[in-house]
Amino acid sequence: MNKTFKTYAVIFVIVMIVLALLEVNKKETTDWRKNFDINEKSPFGLFVFNKEANNLFKNKLKKIEQVPYEYYSQHKKQAHNIVIIENNLDRESWHKILTQISEGSDAFLMVTRMPKEISDSIGYYDSEISFEEENVLKLTDKKFQNDFIKLDKFPSGRGFSFIKPGVEVLGKTVEKKNTDQANFIKVKFGKGYIYAHTEPLFLTNYYLLKPGNVKYAQDVFSYLQDRETLWFVSNKSYESRFFMRFILSNPALKYAWWVFLGGLILFIFFNAKRKQRIVPVTEPLRNTSLDFVKSIGNLYLQEGDFHDMMAKKAQYFLNKVRMDLLIDTQHLDEEFAKKLHLKTGKPVEMIGEAIALIKKAQDPYASVMKEDLTRINKLLDEILK
Repeated sequence: MNKTFKTYAVIFVIVMIVLALLEVNKKETTDWRKNFDINEKSPFGLFVFNKEANNLFKNKLKKIEQVPYEYYSQHKKQAHNIVIIENNLDRESWHKILTQISEGSDAFLMVTRMPKEISDSIGYYDSEISFEEENVLKLTDKKFQNDFIKLDKFPSGRGFSFIKPGVEVLGKTVEKKNTDQANFIKVKFGKGYIYAHTEPLFLTNYYLLKPGNVKYAQDVFSYLQDRETLWFVSNKSYESRFFMRFILSNPALKYAWWVFLGGLILFIFFNAKRKQRIVPVTEPLRNTSLDFVKSIGNLYLQEGDFHDMMAKKAQYFLNKVRMDLLIDTQHLDEEFAKKLHLKTGKPVEMIGEAIALIKKAQDPYASVMKEDLTRINKLLDEILK
């Protein structure tokens, strides 16, 4: 394991520890948004109602993920019940619902703001009727007079500001300082009925889990006939079919999953870099000329033929003088010494000593010592500098 990888590994571990400490010390926050999502366990989700709805409708409930327009275009139904809870439907879907109602179906609309397609067709208008922080919802039927629900968390305060004659009021909002206002009505439309409730908040988890509140919900839905009921669920609220839904729905598992993915991406990033292929070192061709010269020189030294080496050195020197300095070397006399002195600028004494050693090297009968070879080599190199 190289040093770089160890450094990144230590940084990654430190980051993970910091994230884990932040997660452990994180305070739980409550989501008070009115999402009306059947899979949400937050206060204003419909998780509890979704689990109990089948029993409430005596196992005759069917949740539909399609919008009403698509569903009714594909299916021909007998008279049935229709349930809409805070679902933003398109105009064509509302027209399909009204068609089903006119043919004998009943629709239960639990929406904070009634769609214009419905209110214009039937003749009622909804608006803000209460600005209190608490509302009490009651039913007008005497047999339900002891059943009510208190909304003490963010009630919408919506109700009906106008109702045409002949509309039956089934429920109302009760306040201490204001007169009662209708929030639940029943309207005849063709062969069927429309039940409209402007405060669906009582169906959320926060209120259904409070003791006694379930009875009010049961009373409200008791107006529907005992037959097949279609609940059109918002597409965004329908249970996900994604294979990771269990992990992503659990905060701890979801956090662990993202940490795992982050670690995997870092590992790939730092280890999948292009690694350069090892290039073998190719030794350059050696210049063997110098080795050859050294070998020859060593051979001469070993043989001890200083005279021959001295003669070759003198011959090489005279050749350089002829070629480079253009001085005739046939006669090594005073004239030659003078010209060499003028050409090289070396002292006359040095040149004279060099000429004497050259003549000694050219004499085959002269006795040459190692010191003579060393001296002539030094003098001739100095002159040619």
